[in-house]
Amino acid sequence: EVQLVESGGALVQPGGSLRLSCAASGVTLDDYDIAWFRQAPGMEREAVSCISSGVAGTYYEDSVKGRFTISTDNAKTMVYLQMDSLKPEDTAVYYCAVTPNYRTYYSGGYPLAHLYDYWGQGTQVTVSS
Repeated sequence: EVQLVESGGALVQPGGSLRLSCAASGVTLDDYDIAWFRQAPGMEREAVSCISSGVAGTYYEDSVKGRFTISTDNAKTMVYLQMDSLKPEDTAVYYCAVTPNYRTYYSGGYPLAHLYDYWGQGTQVTVSS
């Protein structure tokens, strides 16, 4: 059984940093796409960043480019999202998600939420002074 457990969400002031972690079990992520999504109140879930093993690429949503960094550990059991220079508009519940990389073949690796099979429970990030 695939399980994803996020941690690291918190209340942080604008300009601050957080590192979100996602512990993956029951799956070997070598042939998976790995992504972070977020959902703010009243908004649709949006892709923040992903690592696509199928197209060997990394994606960042425009508003987080240069501020957020996605990474994995060498064993690919942990997924991280380093978030720097946080802004109030980054406030949301952040979700880790993975899917077999063939699922995103026709999207060119682009992280569409409905293509992701496994999701964590989410972790709240609040950016406020």
